[in-house]
Amino acid sequence: MRLFALRGANTVQENEAEAILSATDALMRELMERNQLEAEAMVSCIFTVTDDLDAEFPAVAARRMGLNRVPLMCAREIPVPGSLPRVIRVMVHYYADDDHEARHVYLGEARSLRADIESAQ
Repeated sequence: MRLFALRGANTVQENEAEAILSATDALMRELMERNQLEAEAMVSCIFTVTDDLDAEFPAVAARRMGLNRVPLMCAREIPVPGSLPRVIRVMVHYYADDDHEARHVYLGEARSLRADIESAQ
């Protein structure tokens, strides 16, 4: 077994709690599905949001999914001028077999953030 890290991001249309929760839920479910990832293998999840998102913590969506034993943290992204707005990002640390290939996930407008990663699309 080896420690891996997954990256992912999704965008929301507006700064509303349900929009943030829905986008986070979709992102986490896709990350877990693509990587055949179970909650028991997760070490931690770090969520970040852009400055224009403050209606809800993305970690709430993860808790609703049953990730109650996984340490979760939320933080703000650096507000770089001209960067993509309304973005939720996550980094998931988890254990998997040595031959595992991490498949990152970028949804919505966030696909433009990492067009170079084929598995992210």
